[in-house]
Amino acid sequence: MTQLDVRPPVGDPVSGAAPEGGADGDVRGKGLGKGSVGLVGSAVIGISTVAPVYCLTSTLGSTAGEVGVQMPAVFLAGFLPMLLVAFAYRELNKAVPDCGTSFTWTVKAFGPRIGWMCGWGLVIATIIVLSNLAGVATSYFWLLAGEITGNAAISALDDDKLVHITTCLTLIAVATAISYRGMTATKGVQYALVGLQLVVLAIFVAMAFQKASAGTFDTGLDFSWQWMNPFAVESMAAFTAGLSLSIFMYWGWDACLATNEETTGSEKTPGRASLIAMLVLVGSYLATGIAAQMAVGSGTVGFGLGNPETSGNVFAALAGPVMGPALGILLFVAVLASATASLQTTFIPVARTVLAMSTYEALPASYAKVHPKFKTPGRATVMAGVATGVFYTVMTLVSENVLTDTIFALGLMICFYYSLTAFACAWYFRGDLRTSARDLFFKGVFPVLGGLLLAVVFFKTLIDMWNPSYGSGSTVLGVGSVFVIGVGLLALGLVVMFVTERRSPAFFRGEVLTKSTPALVVED
Repeated sequence: MTQLDVRPPVGDPVSGAAPEGGADGDVRGKGLGKGSVGLVGSAVIGISTVAPVYCLTSTLGSTAGEVGVQMPAVFLAGFLPMLLVAFAYRELNKAVPDCGTSFTWTVKAFGPRIGWMCGWGLVIATIIVLSNLAGVATSYFWLLAGEITGNAAISALDDDKLVHITTCLTLIAVATAISYRGMTATKGVQYALVGLQLVVLAIFVAMAFQKASAGTFDTGLDFSWQWMNPFAVESMAAFTAGLSLSIFMYWGWDACLATNEETTGSEKTPGRASLIAMLVLVGSYLATGIAAQMAVGSGTVGFGLGNPETSGNVFAALAGPVMGPALGILLFVAVLASATASLQTTFIPVARTVLAMSTYEALPASYAKVHPKFKTPGRATVMAGVATGVFYTVMTLVSENVLTDTIFALGLMICFYYSLTAFACAWYFRGDLRTSARDLFFKGVFPVLGGLLLAVVFFKTLIDMWNPSYGSGSTVLGVGSVFVIGVGLLALGLVVMFVTERRSPAFFRGEVLTKSTPALVVED
């Protein structure tokens, strides 16, 4: 007995060209450049979007401050739900290789309204991250300039709001222009920037192990396998806080899937690339975390990772002591390269999600235009760049606290759309779950487990956000401002969805992109 997929071939509504890979009958081609990215290029884009060096410098110390020496265990715990969700993305991409990813798949599983909100969560999360990445890249640009020239006055230019915002907008414009010119230009830049990050990170790890073996720092620790035990964390509150940080450190690997219509072998390559990216990330995080903890410890004094004075930017504090003055500058370069690379590639998922939503009439038709030469969603890319620049400028001018709390609200958006996508996988493939043990686990059990884990983090974070002490400590009518911002952004999505529904009723009636399951028949 063999199973045959009898879903009809579909293609671009204008040209009639069939897309690479099978897809449901109402999935539309977008006109993107086919075959622009291979397996390695796709994996590099996923790693770049996550920005491992940037994530490590901003969360390594914070995680150690929450869970102490169990920091490596929490890195593994954060990897687990992401790996389970990655299986869901892989299976959905095989069936429906569409650049709308989470939006398209949740529409196919749950209908237009849930799918639209899932797409909204992805778009808003990405714009928040883009603005934060631009701000970090700007700060490190001036910090690096001051280090190279030995002039503290140059580093201090970052404190000037006008200079800071102008530099930030310039970086956003450059990143937008590179993304606008297509995947070939994006891929070339990323090979260099990601390679630089990983090489410098490897040098840091090697030198940290050397300092640990020499006992250079009094706060250093001997390695213990107990560090890998998540159950040794002192409290559930500390574990949840550390887990939220860890999940943020893996966010962005799904950019591999957003390029599925531009990847060679669109059914299989993006899923494989996402798993490769995840393995590189977890290996980098564990090696760096263990090496740094052995060298300087996780305490709250001196160079300890948990020192509140340095935990927000660990590499700025450890670059010189661990790597020396000359090589230490390389670490500043790596952080700048990490933030800059991620700033560029993070445009990929948001622009292609907007393109897909527009193609399926869930957003204005003008965003469905693809550049005739570069084969990119030009207008959607420019829109993302403008939205990022406006958002960052307004938030910076209004209040640094508001900007900080917006970044804290990011975790809510990430868990929201990842968990919905995971549940969509199990529901979409519900008819396949009895076919084989492989289908049961990879299309059902693993995605549901990953979705449940992220849903728990979502609701626990929601409860914690209510407390005014969460984030910057700002309040709105006695409620934590992080809660107000996070819930407010989701509520804004509902408002925009209802307005869009009045202008584009066909999509919301399920006439454009329909709920479905894989159509399979059994033959002798």
